Amino acid sequence: MKIPAAINVRTLLCFFFLVIAETHGSGRINDLVAGSGRPEPIEVAKDGHGFVYAQSRTPFVVWGVNYDHNESGRLLEDYWDDAWPVVREDFREMKALGANVVRIHLQTGSFFEDSRAISKPALQNLSRLLELAERTGLYLNITGLGCYHKDEVPAWYDAMEESERWKIQATFWGAVAATCAHSPAVFCYDLMNEPILPGRDKPADGWLAGEFGGKHFVQYITRDLRGRTRRAVARAWVETLTDAIRRGDPDSMITVGVIPWAHTWPNAKPIFYSPEVRGPLDFASVHFYPRKDKVEKALRALQVYEVGMPLVIEEMFPLRCSIEEMNAFIEGSRDIADGWISFYWGTTAEEYRAGERDAAALIKAAWLDYFANKKIR
Repeated sequence: MKIPAAINVRTLLCFFFLVIAETHGSGRINDLVAGSGRPEPIEVAKDGHGFVYAQSRTPFVVWGVNYDHNESGRLLEDYWDDAWPVVREDFREMKALGANVVRIHLQTGSFFEDSRAISKPALQNLSRLLELAERTGLYLNITGLGCYHKDEVPAWYDAMEESERWKIQATFWGAVAATCAHSPAVFCYDLMNEPILPGRDKPADGWLAGEFGGKHFVQYITRDLRGRTRRAVARAWVETLTDAIRRGDPDSMITVGVIPWAHTWPNAKPIFYSPEVRGPLDFASVHFYPRKDKVEKALRALQVYEVGMPLVIEEMFPLRCSIEEMNAFIEGSRDIADGWISFYWGTTAEEYRAGERDAAALIKAAWLDYFANKKIR
């Protein structure tokens, strides 16, 4: 067919995409044009300082968001089945903010039919999320083994002792890693959000620590040390889970996001990033919420986690300080950190400002504006 002179290739392409939009809905067209090809995998630089793109070897600095729940508190797994267009739109919004990494949080119970069978639908949804991340040009920090909603923890899992529980955790990670291994959009696997150990002479009453905002973010990896050192237990646990991941995915990076106890007790030393434990891990991840007028204290605590491997501040938000102080913390950590990850709860700055405009909403809107305009490179 001869193309009239007045119609050029760009016009035809626009017409083509409009046809797709009419056929599949406006969300699908953005998925098709958001990215160009499969992303390059990310890995630790050869000298151990920071991250690089695996093929081009150019530096990669993490500037990301935790996509842990929506504004009403629903976890991703609560709506990725029946509200997929919302997830798709949220990924576009996170990309528009300037994020390059999205940290997702997966609950253990959501990935098991029972104590013997992995949930195939959950793995299928995870695969779909990876494909979305590839199309959108985002990388995933896949944080697992969550028990955020206590009432959703399976009774059989809660009743298990340490060895049985670790087997379930290894099964989880083996299945997740095998599902994700094909995708270059995997930034890393985070073994568990804020794992902790009990005191030497005081076993824990249960597997979950205190509640915050209706969720349980902190979890014990054992309830009783039984004469073992805390580092010995941490090492055995890390090895058990990283071995399970490596059987399914030999290449993607592994970390574990920890509470920086040195921020609370200046003399505290890392457990999971101690020389005895950190060997199977690729980089350090810590969670920091500086307090008002105490940015320097937070920066001193951060230095404790400079242990000869890349360092990511995996959670940060002006929860207890101003945005200006949070910015001072980020600027002060540039020589130490190789990335920073904030939060996105599925609501844009414009939507916050158009809503009830309470103090919390206005702070979130201002923070998202800051995040979108911040230059980290």
